[in-house]
Amino acid sequence: MRGENVEHRTSKYDVRTTINEPETPPQRRRAFGRNQKLRVAHRHPEKNCYLQILSPAKINLFLHVSGKRPDGYHDIVSLMCCVSLYDVISFDFGGGITSVTCTDPEIPCDERNHALKAAYLFLGKFRKDEAIRIHIEKRIPAGAGLGGGSSNAAAVLSCLNRYFGNPFSVEEIMAMGLEIGADVPFFLFKKPALATGIGEKLKEYPLKLPYKILIVYPGFGVLTKKVYNNLNLRLTNCKNKLRKLASVQEFDAKLLCNDLESAAVSKYPEINEVKEAILKQGASGVLMSGSGSSVFGLFSDNDRAIKAGNAISHNFRWRVFVVDAIC
Repeated sequence: MRGENVEHRTSKYDVRTTINEPETPPQRRRAFGRNQKLRVAHRHPEKNCYLQILSPAKINLFLHVSGKRPDGYHDIVSLMCCVSLYDVISFDFGGGITSVTCTDPEIPCDERNHALKAAYLFLGKFRKDEAIRIHIEKRIPAGAGLGGGSSNAAAVLSCLNRYFGNPFSVEEIMAMGLEIGADVPFFLFKKPALATGIGEKLKEYPLKLPYKILIVYPGFGVLTKKVYNNLNLRLTNCKNKLRKLASVQEFDAKLLCNDLESAAVSKYPEINEVKEAILKQGASGVLMSGSGSSVFGLFSDNDRAIKAGNAISHNFRWRVFVVDAIC
């Protein structure tokens, strides 16, 4: 089962700095906490400097769409948290041109790539003539509602800012993130949050999630714009749970809600098949993440989640991950 041995980390980012060293196994990468300084090895005239950083996925435990704005975006209220499923991003500071490569051939490596957008944006505002080669080891499925591209952009902005000695304030980096995408500021926020506006207004949420999480990717991505265009605002119902969400002490699976789910399922019926498969395995609650296509289930303990994942993984099209929330 894919993801069964995904390692839970208490830090969202894990950085390694080397000078032309062989690859270090994942279990030996040192944690990069919020209060740690980024230590960069001194350059050698004939050697490059490398960094490696983990870029986490997220899930939406709650997503209410309250209305459409004049600019075409939608106002939302969403409870988000990162989970221990990561892309691995490597940086090579040492000549050439600023570029990005990726292990997933379906991911564009041109100006559409969020990581490359972040690098160009940062270097342009910093007015730094520096070539950075970025490589993404893609583990987070694309178009899955797990925020992989936005997380990559946030990781690049955060890492470059630390590498160059924090030339930009937190507020400036957050503003850069918003230029790239509405979810990027959340990944820069680095803690569970209740997001409002288009997702850029963030308030720390004291999340206590007493569950193991099983994520199932059905083997296809969805277009966020297509899902929102299919949304009937008169049929949204998550607003009824907002008051309980604001006062909860420990998150209850009964609070799971996503106004986009019905709009996505009507276009992609297999999402509902995934939901039903997870429920049959005894999940306390099941929900589509973001605009889809991934679905996650909350299980009372690790053994139940792994057992469910093993059963579901018999469907060869679906990718399965057992993860923890990063709170």
